[in-house]
Amino acid sequence: MASLFERIFEDPSKFTFITENLGECKVASPVRNTNFVNDDDMHSLLSVRAGYVHEFVKKYGTVPKLESAGPHRKIFHDPSATRAAIVTAGGLCPGLNNVIKGLVEVLTFSYGIKTIYGFRYGYAGLIPEFGYEPMLLTPDKVDTIHEWGGTLLGSSRGQQDTSRMVDTLERMGINVFFAIGGDGSLRCARDVSNECRRRGLKISVVGIPKTIDNDLHFVGRTFGFETAVAAAVPAIRSAHSEALGAHYGIGLVKLMGRDSGFIAAYATLANPVVNFCLIPEQPFTVDGENGLLAALERRFASGKSHAVIVVAEGAGQDLMEGEVRKDASGNILKKDIGEFLKNRITDHFKTLKQDVTVKYIDPSYTIRSCPADASDAVLCYRLARMAAHAAMAGRTNCVVGRLNDDYSLVPIPLATIERRKVELTSNLWASVLDATGQEFYLNPDTSKASGTLYAP
Repeated sequence: MASLFERIFEDPSKFTFITENLGECKVASPVRNTNFVNDDDMHSLLSVRAGYVHEFVKKYGTVPKLESAGPHRKIFHDPSATRAAIVTAGGLCPGLNNVIKGLVEVLTFSYGIKTIYGFRYGYAGLIPEFGYEPMLLTPDKVDTIHEWGGTLLGSSRGQQDTSRMVDTLERMGINVFFAIGGDGSLRCARDVSNECRRRGLKISVVGIPKTIDNDLHFVGRTFGFETAVAAAVPAIRSAHSEALGAHYGIGLVKLMGRDSGFIAAYATLANPVVNFCLIPEQPFTVDGENGLLAALERRFASGKSHAVIVVAEGAGQDLMEGEVRKDASGNILKKDIGEFLKNRITDHFKTLKQDVTVKYIDPSYTIRSCPADASDAVLCYRLARMAAHAAMAGRTNCVVGRLNDDYSLVPIPLATIERRKVELTSNLWASVLDATGQEFYLNPDTSKASGTLYAP
């Protein structure tokens, strides 16, 4: 299947790049001491894929562009009549509280908005029958929440009735709505925006991309990802220590990554003691000449006395039996590749009458619930600020993102068109293969042919 960039190149008319707008901005912005953006300020969508730019210009005369994010001189919503609301949905992710704090402070201090609600426990908080009373958010209420993991508002998974959620927004007089969430949560925000438009309601719906797997298109690095990578490093270090502590010791670490292996890949590079990095994008086998078990045998036969394996949770799903189950949001629940590999490795070497010690570490919930590191904290606040400015300028059905050093507004249908994945021909994956040397053990014939003589 052609990549997303290739499909855009073939026919950009099939994709939406223009941010929806509620109408003409007539209200003078109260924001001071800042550089304003103009309505026609745009950023190239392909700035991160320079190889496409020349071909695009040659073929179409221009390249697809996204609207620049930032404060506008004229805004759509009158701050004195604005009531805002925030929701956090989906799984936990470092930085959620930072985004909440940023939104509240920018809306309060830059726009003077007095009423900001936080809906409790995800989109369920917009459905009255659940009984989750909205929380009134103030700068004092959010003053120190950035120091905590999790989310002040709570979260949940699962689709709620779109019409009833919009009923709640309309009844409460909310005209600015922020959804902090990943792929599924943003699709829900898109549905809310579409329903508001169908009813003729002037409600801005703006998303802040929250996916710890870093798997959304055109928004750059998502908040929480860098913290997750940093938090995974000690787990890999511990696995390495455990592996070194036993003759033929194997440290096995399972990291997050349902469909995309970015955390596993980056964590491997951040602590390059890993010998095998297994991700969903790269199929692998356990049995056979080029399987993981044979690769471990070859590693031990070469004189190495230990091995460290990092596996993303969505890797190797085709290797395991069992019924397909889904969570409340409709996501396929992944079978436990960590336990599967632990048992298969243990049983295999037991059959060979070779003593092997496997230590399995799954730090997923520890990582998801920790506070954001400094870099992510800065990103969270700036994304929140750009989201607040976009909403007050009447933009809707969009998500804020950062490509290179430019903050842009990305239509939600474009950002969620498909999961972003590790490209197996990319410099990232080539770096992982260099750092691990895993091809030397997994594909020995290919490695010999290419002149590979050594693996770590």
